[in-house]
Amino acid sequence: MKTVVMSLAALGVAAFVLATPLVVRAQDDDDDHDRARDLYERGEIEGLAHIMAIVRARAPGEIVAVDLIRAGDRWIYRFQVVAADGRRRIVDIDAGAGGVLSSEGDRK
Repeated sequence: MKTVVMSLAALGVAAFVLATPLVVRAQDDDDDHDRARDLYERGEIEGLAHIMAIVRARAPGEIVAVDLIRAGDRWIYRFQVVAADGRRRIVDIDAGAGGVLSSEGDRK
């Protein structure tokens, strides 16, 4: 029963992420949705679907959270990924260039 509930929850999260590829949270901002969309439309950040492919290649598992944060003069996508063995990884991607900035991992 627990496995079924967890699978349904994971499916719901995945459906939400795939259905709304530009929905991310920007720190301390009520207009998160609009900010991400505007940045994407102006070409300042890559689309979330493209970035997610990079993250999945770097850290296979379930993406459980995505944040869009400002660090200095760049935007960064911060992903929390849970691997099949339950370990959690944080992967930071330059939202503009699409490159991996850092990957902290293997937390349970």
